[in-house]
Amino acid sequence: MIDLSSMTASTMHSDSQAIRVLIADDHQLLLDGIATLLQSFPGVQLVGQASDGQQAVRQFTELQPDVTLMDLQMPVMNGLDAIDAIRRLRPHARIIVLTTYKGDALVGRAVQAGACGYLLKSSLRHELLAAIQAVHAGRRYLSPEAEAEMARYASADVLSNRELDVLRLVAQGNSNRETGALLSIKEETVKAHMSTILAKLGAKDRTHAVTIALRRGILDT
Repeated sequence: MIDLSSMTASTMHSDSQAIRVLIADDHQLLLDGIATLLQSFPGVQLVGQASDGQQAVRQFTELQPDVTLMDLQMPVMNGLDAIDAIRRLRPHARIIVLTTYKGDALVGRAVQAGACGYLLKSSLRHELLAAIQAVHAGRRYLSPEAEAEMARYASADVLSNRELDVLRLVAQGNSNRETGALLSIKEETVKAHMSTILAKLGAKDRTHAVTIALRRGILDT
């Protein structure tokens, strides 16, 4: 594990030309791996690490990094909320999402929250430096796999908020009757919503609809 706390201010800010990077991820092994990778990149300087979204916002405020690498699934505060909080502090903050999920809806939410980049963790070794350099230069960087998912579903119908409510409760194992009771709507209305959901997602049944929604990031895991 790389101990950033032992670094002096002069060490952490020794190269004013370097791209200063903050990492936020709740898996220490991944943090260590990314830290090691960053140290091998010319012109890139690791200035801080955070293990949850709230800590990421604090570190961002204190360190003012040029680029922040942000995981989405973190305790205390998730990555999307942390991105939103950081963008409120600095509207032009440059943030790259690091995730294992390539679903188009999740990519869309990250970009809408203010992320400038979206990178799959499986491709960090080959794409991270290019992503950091692109985002630092003011360009957007999407992992080719994530970009392909967005293109694949570009013309897909979007679920309404009520349809999302229904599908979320169905994903939790509730029947149509139970879902209706929880949403204060009739069972027949739930069935009508499910019919629309199946059509929009191209799903064969309820289970298939939930599977598709999870894979695309329409529903959170």
